Amino acid sequence: MGDLSTEKQTHVVVTGFGPFGNHNINASWVAVQELEKLGLSSDVQLITREIPVEYDTVKSIVPKLWQQYKPKLMIHVGVSGIAKELTLEQQAHNDGYDKYDVRWQCPPSKCCVEGAPDTIVSKLDMVRVRDAVRSSIGIDCIVSHDPGRYLCDFIYYTSLNIDNKCTCFIHVPPLHKPYSAKQLADGIRVAILAMLEQL
Repeated sequence: MGDLSTEKQTHVVVTGFGPFGNHNINASWVAVQELEKLGLSSDVQLITREIPVEYDTVKSIVPKLWQQYKPKLMIHVGVSGIAKELTLEQQAHNDGYDKYDVRWQCPPSKCCVEGAPDTIVSKLDMVRVRDAVRSSIGIDCIVSHDPGRYLCDFIYYTSLNIDNKCTCFIHVPPLHKPYSAKQLADGIRVAILAMLEQL
């Protein structure tokens, strides 16, 4: 991926998370792998990465992904045990990170980026994206303003702080509660294509 022959293509980076807690198989990464099989469109180079549920790793990997691929869109996907639908997060928070990651660490300051705003809102219109998903496939989709003060919120804030014009976070429910990995991937794909239309 990312060789010279794809240099002129639009890059879209999509991340999913590795296992944590009782999510031995993380639905977000399974859905992203399904998305990779589907692809986006012939003129879009899809880059996917599995990210460990670790604050330090997010802080080091995410800026490198931005630097390496200069993506048209950066999409982070995570699982929510309470979600029943595809959930588009509109904003992320800078502080309140007091829950331990899989290495029993949390940021010393409980903060994502020292001196940055309390919240950053994505410039992408998630209501329009939600409507696109709802009208095209049989998956329910909602907009949320609280990604949860854990790694999902943390990775989203990290990217929004780099570029809030082309960053999104999508929460998926656990697999088969109620959607299959393929259905989740279909929903994520429609959402991404709707976001690309906004740019």
